[in-house]
Amino acid sequence: MAERSMRSVFVASALVGALICGNAFAQAGRDYVYIVGSSTVYPFATVVAERFGRGSDFKTPKVESTGSGGGLKLFCDGIGVDYPDIANASRAIKKSEVEACRKNGVDEIIEVKIGYDGIVVANATAGIEISLSRQDVFLALAKNIPGDKEGELIANPHQTWRDVNSSLPNQKIEVLGPPPTSGTRDAFVELAMEGGCKTIPWIAALNKTDGDKYKAVCHTIREDGKFIEAGENDNLIVQKLEANPSAFGIFGFSFLDQNAEKVKGAKIDGTEPTFDAIADGSYPVSRPLFFYVKKAHVDVIPGLRGFLREFTSERTWGEEGYLSDRGLIPMPTPERRSVAAAVNSLTPFSFANE
Repeated sequence: MAERSMRSVFVASALVGALICGNAFAQAGRDYVYIVGSSTVYPFATVVAERFGRGSDFKTPKVESTGSGGGLKLFCDGIGVDYPDIANASRAIKKSEVEACRKNGVDEIIEVKIGYDGIVVANATAGIEISLSRQDVFLALAKNIPGDKEGELIANPHQTWRDVNSSLPNQKIEVLGPPPTSGTRDAFVELAMEGGCKTIPWIAALNKTDGDKYKAVCHTIREDGKFIEAGENDNLIVQKLEANPSAFGIFGFSFLDQNAEKVKGAKIDGTEPTFDAIADGSYPVSRPLFFYVKKAHVDVIPGLRGFLREFTSERTWGEEGYLSDRGLIPMPTPERRSVAAAVNSLTPFSFANE
């Protein structure tokens, strides 16, 4: 009897807490979903937000492009209407970010994997045709590269693509790319830069003997003007490439797909960046895309649950869904069903070793 009484007190307390939280949100007056984060996920989230706003009784969600890192920082700053409900990310959330969330009371986070995207190295349609290996990408853009002796590192001296590889055009290296706060930047250095770096045997061996040095060599981009940080706006990079056909840009496949009349993607390790090549895994520089949701905000912020349903419906992210027309590479059907079920049940994620 005492146990039943204690359980009743606990349930009552939880309900009171939820009501207080809900009332606090309502009193603050935000009646729309607030989304921040990745510039790559931004166009997908914007399309879903617009569809949801037109097809429901709720206001169209507000979507801001802040970069994955910047968005997750805002997301983790706290609970309540002053903080975003959702953070888009073109990489998985980091453990350090989860810890920052917890320190600010953001304890239960729902991870929503939405599909796949490729990272392209593109130039204007009027520019040169080029086929690069990941090693070419590393040797062109790394701050330090191997010297003549094994174990030697030198400041990157390469000025032209031909300096990198004698089979490449004699055109100066000029690459526009995202800043360090971008998930695209994180994925690019991991998949393309490190992918090329570890083809050099003595550097690959460093990963076992000195992991910090290995990562510093493979992930650090040169700062001598050959790589130009162009901000979080990928559409701006496309515009700059049109104006400068000798330059290349780094951004997600969806922007290439939507601007095919303006820019073209280089082959990487012999494979063109196409929808099918990313879907079947043959294009080597591809990554999953995500967004993260605060469980505490669901059913408190008007329209948030409905937005989640819209995004995870087959008409949206399925093989024939409207996001595939915008360049999103759908997950296999079983994976979509699994993610949708976790979202519907509001199942928080946790790291495997927790």
